Amino acid sequence: MAASKTVGVLALQGDFEAHRKALEHAGANVAEVRTAAQLESIDGLIIPGGESTTMLKVLEYEDMFEPLRQFGLHNPIFGTCAGAILIAKSVVNPVQKSLNLMDIEVERNAYGRQLDSRIVRLPMLNSEMEAVFIRAPIIRHTGPGVKVLASYLDQPVFAEEGRHMVATFHPELTQDSRVHRYFVEKL
Repeated sequence: MAASKTVGVLALQGDFEAHRKALEHAGANVAEVRTAAQLESIDGLIIPGGESTTMLKVLEYEDMFEPLRQFGLHNPIFGTCAGAILIAKSVVNPVQKSLNLMDIEVERNAYGRQLDSRIVRLPMLNSEMEAVFIRAPIIRHTGPGVKVLASYLDQPVFAEEGRHMVATFHPELTQDSRVHRYFVEKL
């Protein structure tokens, strides 16, 4: 990544602060994004975990939904957990609006309730890494252009398509910044 590239973190809801720290640890220039105008000053964006329905409401209230979708048509976006739900082509359980930026179908809260959250070790990015699942969605379908980078219980949990990436887990909640570094290298 060139030193002049900046990764934004959507800072409307969710643990955007942990993503900011992970990106800084990965060597990225980072900006918190709260307005549509701020999208113009970044080269890529992370949409953090949180609650996807709440994020949608805030994006619509702040008139950011369409600017965010337009940004994603030309720039890389990495969605984690709720962020993965937002950039999916389709969302089920229940059906909800999405940015339709990546050819995946995501089922919300598919691994269970908060009590069913877990930490597992998965092979990804050429080694084993820790993955933190909190009320995680499941990627139920991937389109032909989607590359699965890691799976858990025979379901994709880390994938990319072109410039975009999704993780149904929370890489920002570990001390390992390789997932963030991988995204930064896409810029």
